[in-house]
Amino acid sequence: MTKHILLVDDDRLMRRSLALNLEEAGYRASTVATAEAALEVVQHQLPDLILLDIGLPGLDGLDALRILQQAARTQYQKEVPIIFLTARRRELDQALGLELGADDYVTKPFNLSVLLARIKAVLRRVERTGPATTEPEAVVIGKLVIDAAAHIVSLENETIDLTPLEFAMLHTLALKAGYVVSVNELLERVWGAEYVGEPQIVYVYIRSLRQKLEQDSQRPQRLVTIRGVGYKLDPTQL
Repeated sequence: MTKHILLVDDDRLMRRSLALNLEEAGYRASTVATAEAALEVVQHQLPDLILLDIGLPGLDGLDALRILQQAARTQYQKEVPIIFLTARRRELDQALGLELGADDYVTKPFNLSVLLARIKAVLRRVERTGPATTEPEAVVIGKLVIDAAAHIVSLENETIDLTPLEFAMLHTLALKAGYVVSVNELLERVWGAEYVGEPQIVYVYIRSLRQKLEQDSQRPQRLVTIRGVGYKLDPTQL
């Protein structure tokens, strides 16, 4: 089935040209200029992926992400993958967007082949992490329980709210608890081979996981950095 991509951008020429490129690449593309219009689309039909400009007029991209995901969860009981399109080069915007639950970001002006590769990678990752016929048993490390089938994480009997990518990263680290996992291995296993060599995404999610797992995220004991190598989930601290 042809994947439906919704493009949300206030630049009319951008919408037209990118929609044509998406359709030439085999996708069904629809476009809107505002977050409010995007919400109307989502309420009638959930697209397979949203390309969301961060600098929208009115409701901006960061607020729109929250509202669109809430609408998807309420009406369809699942989240929609979102890739931010941003002309802002500040790292803060990118990091904040990822922490709020965006699946990726691409900085304008972007190379079309790069964007298409990112779209393909995100859609593949969503399919890979979707419902499966056979799910592994829960991973239990001390007081940390990761139930892959139910997509639930608890620590000391308290449920921890994780985004899908946070869950995938923690699960990857938990499967090798006590051993170091390199940044590139995390990128390949969680995001896809296209992301190897782009460590910033991993740094953002490590920081976010520490805020949810550690007693003091500034002095991590459970999710530790092995300088120059990668990260390790320490089972002795769980």
